[in-house]
Formats: sequence, C-alpha cells, structure tokens
Amino acid sequence: MITRMSRLFLRTLRDDPADAELPSHKLLVRAGYIRRHAPGIYSWLPLGLKVLHNVENIVREEMDGIGAQEIAFPALLPREPYEKSNRWTEYGDDLFRLKDRKEGDYLLGPTHEEMFALAVKDLYNSYKDFPVTLYQVQTKYRDEARPRAGILRGREFVMKDSYSFDMDDEGLDESYRRHRDAYRRIFDRLGVEYVICAATSGAMGGSASEEFLAVSPSGEDTFVRSTASDYAANVEAVTTPAPPAQPIEGKPGAAVHRTPGATTIDALVEWANSPESGLGREITAADTLKCVMIAIRRPGEEWEPAGIAVPGDREVDMKRVEAGLAPAEVRLFEDKDFAAHPFLVKGYLGPRALADNDVPLYVDPRVVEGTAWIAGADEADHHVADLVCGRDFHPAGTIEAAEVREGDAAPDGEGTLTLRRGIEIGHIFQLGRKYTDAFEVDILDVNGKRSRPTMGSYGIGVSRLVAVLAEQLHDDRGLRWPASVAPFQAHVVIANKDAAAAEAAEKLAEELDAAGVTVLFDDRPKVSPGVKFKDSELLGMPVVIVVGRGFADGKVELRDRLADETTELDYGDAVDAVLGLTK
Repeated sequence: MITRMSRLFLRTLRDDPADAELPSHKLLVRAGYIRRHAPGIYSWLPLGLKVLHNVENIVREEMDGIGAQEIAFPALLPREPYEKSNRWTEYGDDLFRLKDRKEGDYLLGPTHEEMFALAVKDLYNSYKDFPVTLYQVQTKYRDEARPRAGILRGREFVMKDSYSFDMDDEGLDESYRRHRDAYRRIFDRLGVEYVICAATSGAMGGSASEEFLAVSPSGEDTFVRSTASDYAANVEAVTTPAPPAQPIEGKPGAAVHRTPGATTIDALVEWANSPESGLGREITAADTLKCVMIAIRRPGEEWEPAGIAVPGDREVDMKRVEAGLAPAEVRLFEDKDFAAHPFLVKGYLGPRALADNDVPLYVDPRVVEGTAWIAGADEADHHVADLVCGRDFHPAGTIEAAEVREGDAAPDGEGTLTLRRGIEIGHIFQLGRKYTDAFEVDILDVNGKRSRPTMGSYGIGVSRLVAVLAEQLHDDRGLRWPASVAPFQAHVVIANKDAAAAEAAEKLAEELDAAGVTVLFDDRPKVSPGVKFKDSELLGMPVVIVVGRGFADGKVELRDRLADETTELDYGDAVDAVLGLTK
C-alpha cells in the first residue's frame, strides 16, 4: 500500500523545540515522529510508530531464533512480589507507586524479574521442563529525577526483557552466550555502532554483567577501552590495580602541621613543598588524601554518614560510588549534614574524626597498608603529615570511587585506557538464584530432589534504539534511517507541475509498491518543490526519487540518504536502482 503525504497525519516543524538539546530529540520532534506531553512522556505518531515496530520486529526475530517464547505481563503490578524481593524499597524514588480505591499498594513495572519467576514456579515443577527462556516487549515506567533528551531518557519507555531459567550454572552460561550472540545480531542488523563492556549489576543483583553501549558523544555513560587488548568496560566497572602493601616499621610518626588557608589540594601541595612545612621532600597531589563526605541510605534504613578517601590528584566519581554501594542510595553531604555533625571541619576532613565518631571510611584501592599520606587534621588550618594506613587509620573497606582517567593502566595489564561516551542499549546479567530463592521456585531434579533453577536477565531498550539510530545516523539536514527500520524504504517526490510528470511519479510509486518496496509518496499539490525537498531530507527515508525538471528528458534524481549521494538516471531504470539500494 502506498502512503500519500497529502493524507498522512504529519506536520513537520522548521524550528527546534525549545526543550531539546540533542540532535535525536530535535529531529524526531521536528520530523513528526514523536510528540511531547510532559517531561519524559511522549506519544508515537504514525512515522515514529513504524520505526518502533520495525525495531521490535528485528528484536523478536532474533529472540525467537534462540528459542525464546514471548509472553506479556501487566504493567500495573501488586506490591507483594516486589516486597518479597526487597525491590519495593531497593528501587527508591525511581519506582512509581500508587494505591487503588481500597488502599492496596501497586507499582508501575520497571522490570519484571519477580513476575517471570512466579510464572515459572506456577507452571513448571520438573527438570524435564528446562531450560526455558521467556521474553516480552512492553512499556516500562521509571520516575526519572531528570527526564531529558526526548525518548533517550524517558519516564515511560518500551523495553524487551527476557529471562532464562536453567537447572545448573553450565546451562546459564549457555543461555547467556546465546543471548549475547543474539544481541550482536540485533545491533548489527540495525546498523548501530556499539561496544560490549563489562558492567556492574547494581540493584539487579547477580554476577556476570555486560552492557551494550552505542557509541555517541552525547551518551551519559563513559566507557573505557585498552590500547593493547580487547578489554572494554563501563567506567563504573573499571577496577584499579592496587599497589603492594608497604612495611609500617620505620616510617616517621604522624605529625600535625599548621596549614593556614590550605582548603584545596593545590594549596596543600604548595604548602607541603615550601620550606615552612619542614617535610624535606617533594610532594605531589597524589601524596595527599582527599576525604569526601557522603550520606548512605540502605533499603529500609535511615540516612547514615560515611567518608570516601581518594588520592588528592583524583576527583570522586559519584557514579562509581553509587555502583560500589548499590543497592543503597548515595548522595553528597549538604550544608545541613555538616551542621548535624559538628566534628566535621569542611576543607580539613581527615580519617581521625571519622574513627573517633564511628563513621566508616571507605578508601580507594591505592590506599593500602603502609602507605603514608597528608590529610586533614579535622581542625581549621591544620593537616596531618605521614598519616599511615594500617597504623594511624583503619578503613572500613575499599571502594572504586576515584575518577578513571585517559592513560590509566588497563586492569588486564595490557596497555592504557582510552575514554569514550556511549548510550546504554542493552544489558545482560547472570542473576543466579536471587529470585528463585526469594520465591522458593522448587523444581524436582533428575534425582527426584528439590532444586532451584538459576536465572539470567537480558534487556534491550527498544524505544531508546529509535533515538540512538537518529543520534548516530543524522546529518545537518535531517534523519537518515537504514532500510531495516525506516518507516518507508522509498520516498517518491513530485517536483514538477507538469501533468505528465505527476502521472509518471504516480506510476513509479505503484511499480515500486508492486515490487515489494514500501513507499511514501509526496503528492501534495500546493506545496513547493523546495519544501518537499527539505521534508524528504528531514524525514530521512533511505532512498528519495525526485520526478522534477529532468523528467522532460526522461530523467529522475535518485538520492541515497545514507551515502549522501545523488545520481541522475533514466526513468525506466528507477525501480531496479531502488531495489538495488533497499534489498
């Protein structure tokens, strides 16, 4: 069926929406693919819905190809299963919670591990039923604190989530591998530039975890690659090679020094290298200890203070802190927190006051036993030099909190790290038995004994992929969809008021349709050729055929949007040329 623009529910915009920052957000709104209703909440208009469905179809084909079976759970869910898994509280403020007229508690589903585990428990009871993989393509809800970037970070989004159930860990390894391979095929078919990164599991729980990140300078995630190996990881999952412990014996005793005005690391280093310090050795920022206060709220508990200590030449990366302390909530100390803990002296924080007041201190892996530091003395205008870990202070634990920098040593010992930005489009986890234990999913094994299956969880941001494709493939004139997901494979434009040209364009659209090409036909009679050209570039179909002035000589223009090439060819060759580009 040919879709005519004269009847299409569409209005293109010449100006960018005021709230849009990223190219994908601007172009999807301007081209009439999506429409905003509230922060993070969008409707899909006809063209956008076609792209979304095309992405869904590719995802479904590959999931079906590994033997997964599609089901559909409700988005409105009861509290009880999530209470049992502790995620009613673990999810924190990101969860949409609501009550019905009888004061019953419900939520809008962010993910469905609990429901899948319960479904398997209800329907299966023998090892002979396994392995099984179930999936759904469904709308999810998260109360994002800062919804932004259109459909890249919304409060309502479409996601494919699948779950494998195996009787042993070897089976889980195989299910994980099959999903990993299927994801690669999905993203390759879509034409996405992506990288597979080691990741953290966060509130999802589990062991093995990898993210698929679409490479994009506008991405919110930072990932690293090694210059000498295939190592790649989300920055939150990068581990710091710890130096060996040092002997404590023979090190100078800790001494408090007056350091007026040294409230910054730079000022502290300047003091340490001055004759007034009396230290007699060169000091760099890496020899100082930067202490940062955070507040931690573990599920079901109150906010508690904690200290984070990193070498002074590094900044604290709160994303890495959050990943290291998940599923707890984490935030930086505010003025009210310092006021509630008067023993903390801003600008001169150190390990001693924390220890004296039973506040835990988590340190960077570089802070090992025997290392000596210059740190705050918990008194205005004073620092402590030669403060030795394991002698003068004892950390509560180690945490990956310091920023990762370009040129850092790769954790695998091969080369150094480079940093790039990316957008998360997929995440796969080996969950293990967290949820089958929570819901007591007991299955009779081959020996007739009760056993619990192990789970894997695998997500793809389906609606996010639409924005990712727009982000990666646009140019300065508009969208550029690959044929695999484009709303239409060909866009026929009449740019000639001659009746014969109009008739020829109509015939061309019909021949393309008969040949199996999906066609958008710009037959609008009162729209100028210039506007039609701009709309064709903005809308982004992979092939545009213009029946314009050259038709008097039997010629048409063929525009390949992805290659950004325009060729003139005989009218009679147009169908074959289009088929060559779209098939």
